[in-house]
Amino acid sequence: LMEKVNALPKVRQQEVLDFVEFLGEKEKPKSPRRSMQGILADMNINFTESDLREARNEMWRGYTKDTEIER
Repeated sequence: LMEKVNALPKVRQQEVLDFVEFLGEKEKPKSPRRSMQGILADMNINFTESDLREARNEMWRGYTKDTEIER
């Protein structure tokens, strides 16, 4: 592998290094995301499954697959 990398022009060697560093970053464990309930806990906001469903329906109203696209 090193022979092949060393045979490349310097510009390409830098690209290889950048790619290897990119791959190394992908392998790092990601920190867990905080839940929205945890973030909003001190704000005393309560919502139910029904509230979420209603909000989703309202947000996506008009975006069904049979909706005609305006051009």
